[in-house]
Amino acid sequence: MIVLNCQQRSEDWYRARLGIPTASCFDKLITPTGKLSTQAEGYANLLIAEQVTGKIYDEFLSEWVERGAALEPEARAFYEMETGLTVQEVGLILRDDRRVGCSPDGLAGDGLLEIKCPAPHTHIGYLLSEELPAAYRPQVQGQLLVTGKPWVDFLSYHPDMPPALIRVERDEAYIGKLAEALDNLLTLLDAKRGRLAGHGIAFALEASGAN
Repeated sequence: MIVLNCQQRSEDWYRARLGIPTASCFDKLITPTGKLSTQAEGYANLLIAEQVTGKIYDEFLSEWVERGAALEPEARAFYEMETGLTVQEVGLILRDDRRVGCSPDGLAGDGLLEIKCPAPHTHIGYLLSEELPAAYRPQVQGQLLVTGKPWVDFLSYHPDMPPALIRVERDEAYIGKLAEALDNLLTLLDAKRGRLAGHGIAFALEASGAN
């Protein structure tokens, strides 16, 4: 894996992610139950648009996303105190071919840390379930696929309530299905690039995502 140490949500981070599939969007390729998603075609078109224009379009900023970013240092400090592990912040981790990436909230011991700072009612649900929320399964297992790490600690943090800390191990069967879905996506991206190039359309980014 290739680790880029740019700050997350910085200009360099956004640029490094341009035009490549990343784990936060793997739910567009595979569902939490392991079925292929119907959103793959649209996601491929979005990534191609980024490669053509050199502009990013896959970020949805909301009140809770911005709030979560502000609370992440506090959540990370809690995690270090609770586990005794030192968290190394990273910007973007790329697969060796630089065509697929993920942005965990840190490297921790032999594994990864993923922090969520959700709305209060959402956090209550996480506390009660005591397991990884299904909606994050593609992202978390995708992080393990990209990095080869054995586990992710999923931390749901709210400053007014106890945290929910859940260790998620590799699910090799699910990762295998996700890897196949990613291969299909990359093949689709190459085909779309070829067709557009045949129409004389230039690309701001190379297919590898390197820029």
